[in-house]
Amino acid sequence: MQQRKTAREWVMSYLKILIGSALYAAGFQFFLYPNAIVTGGVTGIAMIINFFSGFPVGVMTLIINVPLFIFSWKKFGLSFILASLAGTVLSSVLVDLFALVPLEVTHEPLLGAIYGGIIKGFGLGLVYHTGATTGGIDIVAKFLRRKYQHINFSTFILGLDAAVIVAFAVLFKRFDSAMYAIICMYIASKVIDLVLYGAVNSKVCYIITDRSTEIKDAIVNDLHRGVTFLQGEGAWSGEAKHIILCVIKQNQIVELKHLVRAIDERAFVIVSDSREVFGNGFSYIGDEG
Repeated sequence: MQQRKTAREWVMSYLKILIGSALYAAGFQFFLYPNAIVTGGVTGIAMIINFFSGFPVGVMTLIINVPLFIFSWKKFGLSFILASLAGTVLSSVLVDLFALVPLEVTHEPLLGAIYGGIIKGFGLGLVYHTGATTGGIDIVAKFLRRKYQHINFSTFILGLDAAVIVAFAVLFKRFDSAMYAIICMYIASKVIDLVLYGAVNSKVCYIITDRSTEIKDAIVNDLHRGVTFLQGEGAWSGEAKHIILCVIKQNQIVELKHLVRAIDERAFVIVSDSREVFGNGFSYIGDEG
């Protein structure tokens, strides 16, 4: 059963939405828009309309979002709708308000793409961290994320935004701006992942060796990490083997390699990144964010 949020948690969630929306609007209005770097998504569509008609980006974003919120009402529930509506309204209003600020940060497109992507990505990451979105294509991405849970949320955003960027390039013959937009989009997606999932600081290791007991003892005693034996069988030899599974900190990977090599130079080692690890020696399973 899902626990209800306390009053403090609600306040913190909406504070994150406010800060995230402000950062998103600042990244767009002070770095991307002045350099004609389309952002993708509904804001990107609104930006294309703005270039044709001069209609305010924020107001147009709100208008386009109306049918999307109607669609998502029954799909995601009242809590999601209210939080996302707050993110959509705040980001849209702040985009138009920041347009009134006579601030020129940079007219160098590459700098605009890099810093706009960082600021926009951090802002969106904060909003997504609360379980809300800034509306638009984010709602479509959230729907797809439920169906395809093995794909990161930002990957869906990346793909959907790409369609808007291609349309912008074709309509305005601004292929240079589209290429800068791709740089911005890539940076923003990485920052979003960093905010949502944290830095990759843990490694999952599988070690296939004939000297599993000795390596297990060395990992436990020298690296102070737990080890699990998985049962395996050599496909060619038919011999039963112990496969060592362990999770270590990133800064222990070199020590692990030296340790394994000293015991069994013929050992087969597989190392992969782990987004999050909960349990003894890592994050507490009850931690949020």
